[in-house]
Order: sequence, then structure tokens, then C-alpha cells
Amino acid sequence: MIKTYITFGIFLLLISSCAIQNKDKEQKRRPTAEDLISINRRMVSLDADAIKVYVEENNLQMKETKTGLWYHIDSEGEGDLAVKGDVVELSFEITLLDGTACYSSDSLGNKRFKVGQGGVEPGLEEGILLLNKGAKATFIMPPHRAHGLVGDDDKIPGRKSIIYKVEVVDIKRES
Repeated sequence: MIKTYITFGIFLLLISSCAIQNKDKEQKRRPTAEDLISINRRMVSLDADAIKVYVEENNLQMKETKTGLWYHIDSEGEGDLAVKGDVVELSFEITLLDGTACYSSDSLGNKRFKVGQGGVEPGLEEGILLLNKGAKATFIMPPHRAHGLVGDDDKIPGRKSIIYKVEVVDIKRES
């Protein structure tokens, strides 16, 4: 008789446990597009705040574009500004906000790319359009204008803002 009560009790516990688990599953929902947009906006806001603090703490005179790229033109160059379609050659240095060195043209050689074609950070494409041959500038790129959530699978971790110091070595206009 006691075995029957114990068996019946275990049976009731199993059934109630399954019912609780099913209820928990029903209450969990997938995030909506609005949820994801809200999360993304919050992350962009946090990144912007971190850059603003960095700029203020280091007493930098920088401007911010509508996309979130921070920039300072350290010295003007000569000639026309770069435009989409130009092939640009840069010497560069990339670091994280904490000063960690990532890449430089000293070790990798100059960077060459066609403006507007992709293949480089969106923040670099945007910043180059502010420069002409010989110009030197500093860009601070939030993750969404640099390497995003995942980083570059090497020296730049995910969700990190980067500092890009550049000098425009050459601009070739393609006809």
C-alpha cells in the first residue's frame, strides 16, 4: 500500500513538473523586430557614450558625424577631396580605445582601396571622403562603423571601438 502511495506521488510530481515546464515555454517568446531594434539602439548609445568619455578625458578636439564616426583632421593636404571611385593609398595605425595596438602600415604596408567599393571599415570609407592627398586625420569608429559584434577574428575583439590614425599618401582618380 505504501509503495502505491509513493508511486502515485512520484507520478503526480512528474505530471506537475511537465505542466510547469510547458507553462514556462509558453511564457518565453522570441524577440520581435522592435525588440532587436531597441537593443541595437541601446548598444549604439552605449558605444557613443564610451567614445564621448574617451574624447573628453583625453581633451581631444573632435567632431561627430551623423553616423557616429568621430574625426579630427590633424593637417590638411593638397588638391581635391577624395570621392567615391578614387583609389586611395593610406599609411595607418589602428588601436583600441585602451591603447592596445592592433595594426599599422609599418608592419602590413600601406592600405590601398577603391572608395565606395567596400572591403574596408565603413567608418574609414566615410572618413576618407573628408580628406585630400597629404592630409592626416584621426578617426574613432564605434563598432557599427568598424568591425561590429564579432570583431575581425584576429586583433580586434567584437564590439570594440577603434582609433584609426591615417595619412593619405595618394589619391588616384579613375576615369
